Amino acid sequence: MAFCYQTHFHDAVQAVRQEGRYRVFADLKRIRGRFPQATWTGAHGEREVTVWCSNDYLGQGQNPVVLEAMHQAIEQAGAGSGGTRNISGTTHYHVELERELADLHGKEAALLFTSGYVSNEATLETLQKILPGLVIFSDAMNHASMIAGIRHGGGEKHIFRHNDLAHLEELLRAADPEVPKLVAFESVYSMDGDIADLAGLVALAKRYNCMTYLDEVHAVGMYGKRGGGVAERDGVMGQIDIIEGTMGKAFGVMGGYIAADAVLIDAIRSYAHGFIFTTSLPPVLAAGALASVRWLKEHDEIRQAHQERAASLKRRFAEKGLPVMPSVSHIVPVLVGDPVHCKLISDMLLQDHGVYVQPINYPTVPKGTERLRFTPTPFHDDAMFDHLVKAMDRLWSRCNVKRLGGVAA
Repeated sequence: MAFCYQTHFHDAVQAVRQEGRYRVFADLKRIRGRFPQATWTGAHGEREVTVWCSNDYLGQGQNPVVLEAMHQAIEQAGAGSGGTRNISGTTHYHVELERELADLHGKEAALLFTSGYVSNEATLETLQKILPGLVIFSDAMNHASMIAGIRHGGGEKHIFRHNDLAHLEELLRAADPEVPKLVAFESVYSMDGDIADLAGLVALAKRYNCMTYLDEVHAVGMYGKRGGGVAERDGVMGQIDIIEGTMGKAFGVMGGYIAADAVLIDAIRSYAHGFIFTTSLPPVLAAGALASVRWLKEHDEIRQAHQERAASLKRRFAEKGLPVMPSVSHIVPVLVGDPVHCKLISDMLLQDHGVYVQPINYPTVPKGTERLRFTPTPFHDDAMFDHLVKAMDRLWSRCNVKRLGGVAA
């Protein structure tokens, strides 16, 4: 009998369905000038909903300054970039944006990629080509893109327990002191909302002569006086060798980057396949990101408003006994603990209350820790908070989900 390809695809999807973690995309159209409102197209047509899980943390995707820069760029340069960065695809917008990002992080240079995923994967893989025998020490909760880059490089790696400096030092102490080493970690871990001890990690890495690689994708634009991230806030930006970030979250556009010393950036630019062999970002996106970075450097007040909104939502959920997971950042995760219940509550919030928050299930988070992940922005007002908290309180009781203290509603 001939091999049946379709059966295997069908069985793979069914396995996901049976575990209760089959993902359904919400069909949304953001409404210009009315963030965080969007039009949702469902089975019964269109309706307006409030988006509570956007990574456009500061609403920069709707900032008139950003939109005007993008309109100007498309009028002046057209749609696409015309090629890879090596072959006609380096426009002046790319050059300016890289300079602005280097300045943001206090580095000599920066390098643009098409996404944050690609910047992590390509850089971490390429470092292992350039530095023979490189040993990488990676936090257990690092993003999938970091894990992919470390694996694809094929070198020796060690995983240290999440945010556990003692375990990291134990691993570093056992390593050959003569080989090159790199410690890779994030600042804000986006599913739990905790923040790494950057000063402690940097000090430990220096003690054992390691390079440091920091993923700031959930922090750039949102922490630090100019939006340089947690490293800027904590005063260690200059001590970190490579800082990686994105334009797709707080900056509200699209793309990824790394910032570092000029010679390191030149080496990655020259060897990374994920940079060399792909069409560069369209000028319109580079122009929008450039305007967004510049604007956020000058507007710390929006970061302060953002932190207030996140703290307020955590407090209001807790007052209702809703199981807010501990978070010291802008991320507000609410534990459900079951994939079926998680999707059910998400569906009812959307269909019955006009509230869109995506269920977060395995493999994004470990099984048994399924959650709803809220990301309030400075544009979620008190009336939206009232509506959300009331709906969540009602559904927690209706679905008999555990509240704070471990007691079911």
